[in-house]
Amino acid sequence: MSFALQPARAAGVSPQPVSAEEQRVRVDLAAAYRLAAREGWDDLIYTHISATVPGEPDHFLINPFGFAFDEIRAGDLVKINGRGEVVGETVHPVNVTGFALHAAVHAARPDAMCVMHLHNTAGIAVSAQAAGLLPLSQHAMRFYGRIACHDYEGLAFSPAEGGRLTASLGEHPAMLLRNHGTLTVGRTVAEAYVLMATLIKACEIQIAAQAGGALVQPDEAVAHKTSEQLFDNGAVEGVMEWPALLRKLDRIDPSYRD
Repeated sequence: MSFALQPARAAGVSPQPVSAEEQRVRVDLAAAYRLAAREGWDDLIYTHISATVPGEPDHFLINPFGFAFDEIRAGDLVKINGRGEVVGETVHPVNVTGFALHAAVHAARPDAMCVMHLHNTAGIAVSAQAAGLLPLSQHAMRFYGRIACHDYEGLAFSPAEGGRLTASLGEHPAMLLRNHGTLTVGRTVAEAYVLMATLIKACEIQIAAQAGGALVQPDEAVAHKTSEQLFDNGAVEGVMEWPALLRKLDRIDPSYRD
């Protein structure tokens, strides 16, 4: 597959110095790519994690196309607008086709500061099951009644599908893209990442449990109660986990900050 595109530059937009707030998001986003690679969630050079630039609601940061997740640095991330046009200086191409999905979600969900879409094996396997994610674990019950599904429509992503996809997503924090992958949205990069880690763990547990014989599921009332407890009145996820994950990366290879 080859979707390398050198997008047009946004007309009448002069490159601006990177603010401290943007740099912080760049570091977090680069960290999310590195962490995803360490977990084996990458798919060659495909899939994306995008983030809104603080104070610039129609500007987003995304990985340069052709880079592996484990080599992304904060300075490599490309700033583009909702039309997929480059804003600022870069020599790197962008997978504009891939960003179309992210642009649709960012536009429909102002709270989706970060959109994370992956082709992880367990997530695709569960997305291909008619029943979707089952409440077989605490990880899965985090999403009980709070996960969407969207049917596969092929490689080309049109504005019409964007409308259907975001309608499927609704206000949920996560979605199974049937026969395709997983998607999470977060109010921060940390939240999108932690939600994705929880979702992938839930999918891995489901696949493992299904291989072992008869399944035991909690009743609906217990699953609902657990979901409410884990939702925690809408508290932002990742607040405690993210600093620990950054410390891990700093011990291993701090070049993601460059």
